[in-house]
Amino acid sequence: MLKLEPRPQPSARMSIASPLIALATTTLIGVALFLMLGKDPLQGLRMFFWEPLRNSYALGELGLKATPLALIALGLAVAFRANVWNIGAEGQFIVGAMAGGWVAMQAGPDTGRGIVVAILVAGMLGGLGWAAIVAALRDRFHANEILVSLMLVYVAELLLGYLVYGPWKDPAGYNFPQTISFLPVTKIPKLYDGTRLHIGLVIALAAVGAVWWLLFRSLRGFALQVGGLAPAAARYAGFSSRAALWGALGLSGALAGLAGALEAAGPLGQLTPYVPVGYGFAAIIVAFVGRLHPVGIVFSSVLMSMFYIGGELAQSRLGLPKALTGVFQGLLLFSLLASDCLIHYRLRWTPRQPLTTKGEA
Repeated sequence: MLKLEPRPQPSARMSIASPLIALATTTLIGVALFLMLGKDPLQGLRMFFWEPLRNSYALGELGLKATPLALIALGLAVAFRANVWNIGAEGQFIVGAMAGGWVAMQAGPDTGRGIVVAILVAGMLGGLGWAAIVAALRDRFHANEILVSLMLVYVAELLLGYLVYGPWKDPAGYNFPQTISFLPVTKIPKLYDGTRLHIGLVIALAAVGAVWWLLFRSLRGFALQVGGLAPAAARYAGFSSRAALWGALGLSGALAGLAGALEAAGPLGQLTPYVPVGYGFAAIIVAFVGRLHPVGIVFSSVLMSMFYIGGELAQSRLGLPKALTGVFQGLLLFSLLASDCLIHYRLRWTPRQPLTTKGEA
């Protein structure tokens, strides 16, 4: 029979192979789901793994969805490595969109393109400020940052609803809960025509390099990780655990807010109650599938974007429920957690011992 046997030390090979095993397991379970739903599994897999890659427009949409996921996941990776469990990036994303959207609504006929920079800075400050609430409550009152950050997501959603149903509602919007459409001067510049992909992709790739340098080449990043994982050792080395808390949450919130501002002034072009689409929660999976490493996050954000696009295509073309996207995301996470067990344990086959009777003994 199969038994789990502890390894003498964690397996570096399985640490790399585990996400691939998780993806393969998710795909196999997905095939079974398509069969149970009465759909052609090859056609279903085509929606998830081929259609998002088949032409330049599809690649543009893939990059458009991967950009906010990568930005948020980068911030979460820094926070998680510092042992700060920011589960409320979705709220910081929403507040960043609101802050950037407010700046966009101030634009007039004579406004220059420099307002785009102001929108992005406002988004970062909005996300940072929302994360600072979590940091202050944990720092001052030892509140659990998991619960506080998560509950603040609902506060952000309610605040967004209040604004788009009330003070910010477009008076010429036929009573729909939405702000005015942002002027063209506020739109995030596109990378190339014929697609919605914008320079947010370049910003996200630059953030990948910056976070990699911070984590693995800077004293500040080393102090941040030590301060979160071993506060006593950090104090002995002269590092501040409080600085690690504030730094991790601040950077995480700022990147989530930046993603929100890019989304509001990019493909959306206005604020509506539907700004939150779950990027903040999906980015948690992206961060862990990417092994909390900036380069790994690039690949995992692309994979998660394929799930988003594949779910939308499966809904429109195959008549499958919208929840399929969430199902695939959940399958990937649980498959990863199961596969990660093989990093610390190995499967060992041991023959079953024959049962002996009392007389034979």
